[in-house]
Amino acid sequence: MPLKKKKKLKYWLVTVDMGYGHQRATHPLRKKAYQGTINANSYNGIPRYDRKIWLNQRKFYEFVSRFKKVPFFGDLLFSIMNKIQEIPNFYPRRDLSKPSIQTLSATRVIKDKKWGKHLIEKVSQRSDLPYVTSFFATAIMAEVHKYPGDIFCIICDADISRAWVSAEPSKSKIKYFVPNVRVYDRLQLYGVDKSRIFLTGFPLPDANLGAPSFKKVRDDLKHRLLNLDPNKNYLNKYRDTLLKTLKVKNFPKKCNHPLTITFAVGGAGAQRELGAEIIKRLAGKIKNHELKMNLIAGIHPLVNKFFKQAIKKNGLSNELGKWVNILYEREKEEYFKKFNSLLSKTDILWTKPSELSFYCALGLPIIIAPPIGSQEEFNQRWLINLGAGIKQEDPRYASEWLDDAIRSGWLAEAAAQGFLEAPKMGTYNIEKILAKQIGKAKKLETISQY
Repeated sequence: MPLKKKKKLKYWLVTVDMGYGHQRATHPLRKKAYQGTINANSYNGIPRYDRKIWLNQRKFYEFVSRFKKVPFFGDLLFSIMNKIQEIPNFYPRRDLSKPSIQTLSATRVIKDKKWGKHLIEKVSQRSDLPYVTSFFATAIMAEVHKYPGDIFCIICDADISRAWVSAEPSKSKIKYFVPNVRVYDRLQLYGVDKSRIFLTGFPLPDANLGAPSFKKVRDDLKHRLLNLDPNKNYLNKYRDTLLKTLKVKNFPKKCNHPLTITFAVGGAGAQRELGAEIIKRLAGKIKNHELKMNLIAGIHPLVNKFFKQAIKKNGLSNELGKWVNILYEREKEEYFKKFNSLLSKTDILWTKPSELSFYCALGLPIIIAPPIGSQEEFNQRWLINLGAGIKQEDPRYASEWLDDAIRSGWLAEAAAQGFLEAPKMGTYNIEKILAKQIGKAKKLETISQY
């Protein structure tokens, strides 16, 4: 009797084209997705009325993010939006299952306007496949419009608002892939039974990990530590522990790249002015070839143009493409690919505390730009508590305080802390659960699984 072929893992993978976070969370899972990644707000055949709802939401999100810098009125508008999305204090532990305004509003549009019904009917043609999404509204759509199969939602932040849970959590079938213990506990306060919560870690790109041995991330870190601690204040103190962790006998004699900082703006192009300020203050080091700088414009042509002007203004045109680079792509797929590749020889990631906070697990110390929104404030707290990130000081004096952080070995310590303490197994844990290799109610130990 011929052996039965083992079924290949396949699942529906649904995300939204709003900023980068939701798509960055699904990008590592795309290769096993049935029919590839589906953008709920821009897929082929999306009804005009659905597209309009999505477009209005995206325009408002990007407008508020950019408008925030307008004196008084920007802060006022942003504070109103932030209040609606606010994450309540965790303590004292209490019942937080009452639906928020955001949950009720989204559910009402989904029911009354049949928002997302076409999408769920489309994927229901293969209801034997799990439905995996990285946005709360698209998870609720699947439930309200009665997707017959399993529904999974990937959480993209270190803490979350009530909006991520359906209006009636005790009756919901949505299961959650969560990045850390706080979200695991938070969902239970929101009324989600722990049998529907999986502590997986955030899905990180395999290109940077090199699983299952994780040789790639270790190789990158052993070189990075040399740049971050040239005086070996940290390396000598914890040499044996670090060598054992990195599975090497000795550190390389010389790093394979110059000291490199990567500055990344948000999906709406927010904080591009900060990038220009950093270029201005570090121009001398760049000209002297003491420091290499990567500016991440993402898919925004205006941000790309803005960075080029800043480079020219600070007399760095001759260094463009050599000691100062801009990453700009028209398509997010190519942008994610090149960004992940660039991180391999990045020593410091400077960014607001978005979903990129979880990239500290790659051994990348994070200089934390000012958070935008309640969830980013919690991401910042998570990074600092972990010891993997430090708040930026006054950008005008970046040349001074960066020197101090490197001379002291603080950033080397932050790199090691992120690598040692932050979960790395998100992508693989999620795929194991989807393949039903792990019991549905089993909580995964992710922090030590690397």
